[in-house]
Amino acid sequence: MVRKIEVVAALDIGSNLIRMSIAQIDANGQIEILEDVEKSTYLGRDSFSYGKIQNETIMELCETLKGYTKLMKDYRIKNYRVVATSAIREAKNRDYLLDQVKLQTGVSIDVINNAKERYYMYKALRDYLLNTKFINKKDSLIVDIRSGGVEVSVYSDNRLKFTEYLKIGSLRLREVLADLQKRSLHFSSVLQEYIKSEVDFLKSIIKGTRIDNFIGIGGELKTILKLCEMENVMEENLPDSIRTIGRDTFERLFDKINHLTTEQIQEKFNLQKNKAEILLPSMVLFRSFLHMTESDGIYAPFLSLRNGILAEIADQWHETPRKKKIIDDIINLVWNIGKKYFVDEHHSAYIEKTALSIFDQTLKLHNLGNRERFCFRVSAILHDIGKYINYNSHEIHSYNIIQYQDIMGFSDRELKLIANVVRYHEEDLPDPDHKQYSELDERDRLTVSKLAAILRLAEALDVSHKQKITAFEIAVNKNELLFKVSSKEDIMLEQWSFSQVAGFFEDVMGVRPKLILKRI
Repeated sequence: MVRKIEVVAALDIGSNLIRMSIAQIDANGQIEILEDVEKSTYLGRDSFSYGKIQNETIMELCETLKGYTKLMKDYRIKNYRVVATSAIREAKNRDYLLDQVKLQTGVSIDVINNAKERYYMYKALRDYLLNTKFINKKDSLIVDIRSGGVEVSVYSDNRLKFTEYLKIGSLRLREVLADLQKRSLHFSSVLQEYIKSEVDFLKSIIKGTRIDNFIGIGGELKTILKLCEMENVMEENLPDSIRTIGRDTFERLFDKINHLTTEQIQEKFNLQKNKAEILLPSMVLFRSFLHMTESDGIYAPFLSLRNGILAEIADQWHETPRKKKIIDDIINLVWNIGKKYFVDEHHSAYIEKTALSIFDQTLKLHNLGNRERFCFRVSAILHDIGKYINYNSHEIHSYNIIQYQDIMGFSDRELKLIANVVRYHEEDLPDPDHKQYSELDERDRLTVSKLAAILRLAEALDVSHKQKITAFEIAVNKNELLFKVSSKEDIMLEQWSFSQVAGFFEDVMGVRPKLILKRI
């Protein structure tokens, strides 16, 4: 169905602010922001300092959301999304908070993980990378400083090469180090030393890479821009939504605030208290990363998590160019994980292609959708990464590695699904007595079994790791699923392996696979 212009909303419940963007999406998937609103909150202070959200803060959150809901009704908005990040995600009373908000406001909050948060921000940024001078730069470091954490990414040769989430957000730093701030006369030095200990490992990752571009997001950049006298830092012909802070200009501002207290910063620059509190941590963070690059300054596109959420809504309704680019970037990240664990790239690429072909040709048997296919693709690429630890029971090691990966764009539930599919691609079958399998809901257990059954067939077709089978097609013949394969080589081993795993596929899907060789 082709959609006409529709007004939607994206709400971001952050650590320091509760923000909402109202936008219209046209028939081509183009987004136009109509209104932005925000309200300060103590969610981050409570969560990072006390481990839970105070009742008073919860009540204030409910009142804010009631006001936002009223504004959405004025716009006659039917489609909206509400996400929460680290403050609520890490609160011990998260479940109680979500229930109270739902009962009092009717709003359901989606608490997203780091990988999903990263996905939305990168989705917001992708258009800017494509449509500005950044596309011509060889390497870029992208740093998104949020209240709870920092997202660090390396973008090179029109691809996302690396991404990492660090729990050193500006507000978190202030709350975690609050006691040291009271006791130290040189808090900035302590702050710089602490941040250095947390980010030094990145130097080994980017060693030997000349990073010419530094892109900053969040971290009170608007405030920093204002203090740097924005009219003097427009050094290049960039879009109106992107500004740049020269390296020297940034250093001069840093020198001015380096030894000031929060109260002195607030008074000297006429800032609200909540902005003054996180200005120094934000600048120390940006400075630490800037010094890892050869960039002449910080490029600052004015983007937010809400821009990414709106882009996601548009991409689900329309086939935008951005949609495919994001998928390609995620798969590239997955392959980088595989290379990190020295997977057999030829075998993994063959299994990826073969498994997806089986998935596509047996759609009527499993009835799974595009999202499951995307998860399955990741499982196929990473199925053997456990061999890095030990060849024996490598599927268990693969499961353990994957479940602790923070793969951009996937929810915690999806990562568990991906890991479980890999867990059952070898000898063991899905078993309710297996703890990690039993923790899945009924729908996901069935999905894991279907995808594992397909992956086992794909693995059997390349059990020799020699890619002997050059092509195949699948046809249904009564209660059999005929795999008509083409090969110039002896595939006795593949035939034997295929027969060993056919039984589980039959148990799950109701038809028995049978391998038929077509001589070339």
